[in-house]
Amino acid sequence: MYSREIEALLQKKGIVPGDTVRVVSNRKSFEGVLLPRPEFGDQDALVIKLKNGYNIGLELKRGSKIERLQREKESFAFPRVKLEKKEGLPDVAIVSTGGTIESKVDYVTGAVHMLVEPEEMLAQVPEILDVANFKVVSPMRIASEDMTYKNWQEIARAVAKALSDSHGVMVTHGTDTMHYTAAALSFMLEGVNGPVVLTGAQRSVDRGSSDAFMNLLCSAHMAAKGNVAEVGICMHANASDSYCNFMRGTKVRKLHTTRRDAFRSVNGRPIARVDTHGNIEYMDESRKRRSEGGRMRVVPGYEPRVALLKFYPNSDPEIIDFYIDRGYKGIIIEGTGMGHVAVAPTDGKLSWLGHIKRAVESGMVVGMTSQCLNGRVNANVYRNLRLISGTGAVYCEDMLPEVALVKLGWLLGNHKRTEAANLLAKNIAGEITERTEIDWD
Repeated sequence: MYSREIEALLQKKGIVPGDTVRVVSNRKSFEGVLLPRPEFGDQDALVIKLKNGYNIGLELKRGSKIERLQREKESFAFPRVKLEKKEGLPDVAIVSTGGTIESKVDYVTGAVHMLVEPEEMLAQVPEILDVANFKVVSPMRIASEDMTYKNWQEIARAVAKALSDSHGVMVTHGTDTMHYTAAALSFMLEGVNGPVVLTGAQRSVDRGSSDAFMNLLCSAHMAAKGNVAEVGICMHANASDSYCNFMRGTKVRKLHTTRRDAFRSVNGRPIARVDTHGNIEYMDESRKRRSEGGRMRVVPGYEPRVALLKFYPNSDPEIIDFYIDRGYKGIIIEGTGMGHVAVAPTDGKLSWLGHIKRAVESGMVVGMTSQCLNGRVNANVYRNLRLISGTGAVYCEDMLPEVALVKLGWLLGNHKRTEAANLLAKNIAGEITERTEIDWD
């Protein structure tokens, strides 16, 4: 509840949450829908939703005024769309997993929480129902930061089943770890024959600035008629609503915490650009969808005892010993530049060389990547790089560190150690490009 004074004023005026009101505060006038007070908000601040979708808190001082413009219309609940089959439209499956794209503001806590049903999400984009006939499965409802490899396996099985009788599959997902899931699906879905389109939102669907609407619509077009047999992420290409990029699942990363165009292709071009009208412009080579179909196989094995380590100046290499002693099977190291770590520092205790050698000799697979992200590692340029490579560490070309981590876990879950080490630096799902371009834009 609001403060006793505000509650008394609202009661006197006959105003309740959901009413459209005009508030004059500090000589400025604001119009919007009166919201219930967030549980952890200021009791003395009146909260209204403006027409642009943003919420503001207004302090009611002496001389402030409030009047009702329209009786309660806002229900604070989303309608659900009824999925009906339409003749002439392709079939698309939606694998719903949760995340911001399936969330709205909870006006009790003031935080964002999951919608009850995926159909509530589709109701916000009614035009999507003219793109394809949808079927929705929801194997889980989980924030992406809470996902583990077991969720990746479950999603992979759901996608494979859904793709067996659909042109394509959309996977709605939280954005924080969506690129990890995209990489996992790229490896786990062997012989995928159709577009598998992961999408999400940086802002919940009840916000006026939400990116969910465009991401959903562009992803639906890509899944419904995209001539690709790839796993990828489809999200805003820029800060405006121009078009979305469909980016290869092993070449994409979240590079901004909040921007709508947070996801970018790294060391590669987007596979395609797609707009809300269904125009698709292919920008890079990709595996094409085969009309006769083909055998797709789920290869879900995964070894979770793999770790991602970041080298930095003064970092203690004994962290490697910790993972050896804990029985880990592999580590990926984010080195500097072309894959450097300290080899001959003034303080010999800070050299990583002997610890990496011990890790390899213990049976662990060690992969080297770069914090630079763009470009590739190369064990042959500098002496220190050759020394590190001489321990048996595998230099992972232009693979992103997160992709290398997921790939190593997948390799160790499905292959013997020697074979996994040999395959780590070989291209399997578009994670390694043969030649680094000077400029991908």
